[in-house]
This record gives sequence, structure tokens and C-alpha cells, in this order.
Amino acid sequence: MNLLPRYLSERLPRGAPPRRLVVLTGARQVGKTTLARQLYGDRYRHFGLDSAGERLRLQRVAAEAWGQVVGEAVFDEIQKAPQLLEKIKWAYDRREINFSVLLGSSRILLLEKVRETLAGRVFLYELWPLTLGELVPFYGGTFAEKQLLGLLLEDLQGGIRWLSGHSTPVGEEVGRIRAAMDHLLTFGGFPTLLEYPPEDRFAWLEAYQSTYLERDLGDLARLRDLESFLLCHRLAALRAARVLSYSELARDTGLSVATVRRYLRYMDLSYQIFQLPAWSSNPAVRLIKSPKLVWLDPGLQRVLSGQLQGLSGQQYENALIGQVLTTLWSRGQRASAFYLRTAGGLEVDLVLEAPWGIIAMEFKARERVFRRDATPLERSRRILGDRMRLGLVVYRGEEAFQMTDLVWAVPDWLLLGWSIGV
Repeated sequence: MNLLPRYLSERLPRGAPPRRLVVLTGARQVGKTTLARQLYGDRYRHFGLDSAGERLRLQRVAAEAWGQVVGEAVFDEIQKAPQLLEKIKWAYDRREINFSVLLGSSRILLLEKVRETLAGRVFLYELWPLTLGELVPFYGGTFAEKQLLGLLLEDLQGGIRWLSGHSTPVGEEVGRIRAAMDHLLTFGGFPTLLEYPPEDRFAWLEAYQSTYLERDLGDLARLRDLESFLLCHRLAALRAARVLSYSELARDTGLSVATVRRYLRYMDLSYQIFQLPAWSSNPAVRLIKSPKLVWLDPGLQRVLSGQLQGLSGQQYENALIGQVLTTLWSRGQRASAFYLRTAGGLEVDLVLEAPWGIIAMEFKARERVFRRDATPLERSRRILGDRMRLGLVVYRGEEAFQMTDLVWAVPDWLLLGWSIGV
């Protein structure tokens, strides 16, 4: 399989100068090692710290000799050998090295070891499962260097002009993008899955979960009762795109609220879930304030929940929120993400707040949408106020069209996968 382009590669430094230590984190199997070899393999040595022998050899190197014996390098699974951070710091502070890359498969790298040892020296980057724009080349399409989503956030009026001034694309390129979207909605975005035939992909995801339970949780915690975590894990997957109630999940699992909070924290630290906060900036309206649970890979959500057939509205909403967020995070685009729900039942699936204003989104797992589907976005204007600049009804269809003065219907493939300028 040819290497797929990754948005993060455009942002990762290729070396010194300037002097820096690069920390690259992300879930297992999202392609950290592949990306590091692609960007740094011809210049820096690569140490795989999953190997006990490799860890032992590096542990025997004195800090004073690190710059000469080890030098500038890529260290894979650095959380397996946190004691090496002191040696890297020693060599870096004495300018015996100017650059190194630290890879790790959980946010444990953000915790006390890096904060205490390498504070002020590291630049942090996160790699996510494949986004639609990155996956399209696998299906023969064009890598979307600039998408409509990115254009709207960078230049809202320019994005609206693009929508107004272009007929919705048609042709083979659209078919390739939609095939990639079907893959993401069914199997998720782990690159390794592309090496397997479709009939084996859910089995791979099941095996991935076993590895996650054994390895990532081993890095984060020593669980006395793995079965209780597994139950919480699976029941949380059934709550994708739903407002999170810790007490309800605790009741259904037979665990304490404190334990459920701790287990969800582990899932968050290992890049499985994201707790989407509620928008709450209007004190005049009674708003739901609990977070919404988002599974960042829809394939894992399917396997854990057992929802392998079809595509429910809840699954589609979960997958599209994940795609929007990971696309923005991968590209380094700045926007705060929320959902909106009032005590009276009004709900907006996703609210993106940029310095210039707000884009509000609704997601519909249908091939046709109607003007009434814009109603929640129109009603939200009285809550979001003048900062709301655009509403999008994102759906599975073929055509982009204006629904109201403020709301557009936009196909998912056009928003996230079409290369502006194609």
C-alpha cells in the first residue's frame, strides 16, 4: 500500500534549526511510526522502545555520553522508558543535541513526566485516524489540500462565495470521495485496515481492542477488574453522540460514579473518546451543561457497541463530529467546538466558534434534506446571537443548496473531501 498523505506532515518540523524536541502522540495504529519514518528516517536513528533489549541498551548510556553515543534520534513508545527523558534533557540543555522526536501512543506523555522533565522544551503534535481528505487517495481520488470546511473557517465569506458561485461537482472524482466516506462510516480511519479485505476488518478492530486493553491501559493504570472496565467501555460506545450522564452509566454498569469517571478518563487519555462540551455562553437561557460523548473512530464504536449493520442517525452524527474535529486538529485550524441543547429540547449537533463568529451544524444520515431540517439552526439564532454567521445541514446527498438566508445544505463529501480548485 502506498503511503497516504497526512495533514500533520505539513506542520511537523523537519529538523533543527530551530532547536526543539518534538512529541508526537496518538492512538495505536494511527500511523505515528510510519509518518516519523517518512519524515525523519533518512536523517535520524530510530529506536523502538517496545523492545526490552533496546530499552536496556539505552538505559546503560550515561547522560554525559548521550549526545555522542545516541545523538539526535526518533524514540518510539517513549512512555515505555520515561527515565530516558532525563538523559535527553541533559544532552539538549548542553546543546549536544538540537533535535529529537518522541513518539507515544497515549496522552500519558502530556502528564507528569514530560511536564516535569521537558517543560519549555517540547513542541506537541497529535496524530489522529485518517480523515476523509487523507483517505480519498486510497480510492483513487485527489488529496484535498484545501477543503470547504477549512475555507469556511479561514475566510467565511470566501467559502460562501465558493458555494454560491459553483455548481455542485459531479463525476468520477465525487464517486471516489463518496467511496472513501462509506469506508470511514463503516470501518473507521485506522490505516492498517486498508491492508485487509472488507470481510476481515471488523475482526481486526476486535483484535485492536484486545491490544488496547492489554497495552495502553497497562501504561495508564493497573486495573484490578478488567471485566468492569470492558463493560463500561462497551456501554459507553452505545452512548455515542449522546449527552453523557455519569450516574446513568454508573447505574447500568453497577459501578460507582467515581469509577466511571476514572474509566472514561482512561479512554480520553488513550484517544478513544472526546467529551464535547456544551455551549453555555448565554446566561439568559436554560442550557444543558453535561458533555456529549464522541467516539473518535466510528469503526471502533461499531465493534464495541455491536452496531455493525446499517447506519443510525446517532452513529452518523458521532462519525461526522469526529471527522470535523480531527480534520481541524490535524490541520491546526483554531476553532472551539461545542454542542447546544436547551432545557426545552432545542439541539444543535455541533457549534464551531472562531474569533470572527460561529458556524452551527446539523447532521442528517439521509440522501435528501428539506427546509424543515434547517429549523433547529434557525431557532438557535436567538441563543447564539449575532455571532452565528452560518448554519450547515450536512447530509449524505449530492447537492449543495441554500435553505434560508443563513443556512446551507452541504453533502458530507463536499464539506470534508472535495479539493477546492478541482
